Amino acid sequence: MQTLTRLDLDDARILMAGAEAHARTIGVPMCIAITDEAGQLIAFQRMEGGKVTSTTIAIDKAFTAAAAKKATHDYGTASQPGAPAYGIASAIGGRLMVVGGGLPVLWNGEVVGGIGVSSGTPAQDQAVAQAGIDDWIARQAK
Repeated sequence: MQTLTRLDLDDARILMAGAEAHARTIGVPMCIAITDEAGQLIAFQRMEGGKVTSTTIAIDKAFTAAAAKKATHDYGTASQPGAPAYGIASAIGGRLMVVGGGLPVLWNGEVVGGIGVSSGTPAQDQAVAQAGIDDWIARQAK
């Protein structure tokens, strides 16, 4: 039997708020998804003006980051022609994302969930996801 630590809805709201605040600061409305450690959706929002096409992308970025326990931009590097994970983007019915913006959420060295962000550039998406994590970590320390 295992005991798991995972994100709950309150955690998801904190992650979401931190990410949304950063998205507003940079002026890019985003789609933001939060999953548990197995990649199952806990919370999602599309900010006013967030791209409709980014809905599924944000969810799949969060899924990838949590379930695969790896940032999506790391898969981007590893999935280029000649790299060890070339072709992995077609895995799991195409759900595995290889574009920046999906980050695993870690607590005590364990993946407890994922955050996925989409609608900006990959660098903007990643920065917004990181802002959500940073805010969540800061609140955990209090």
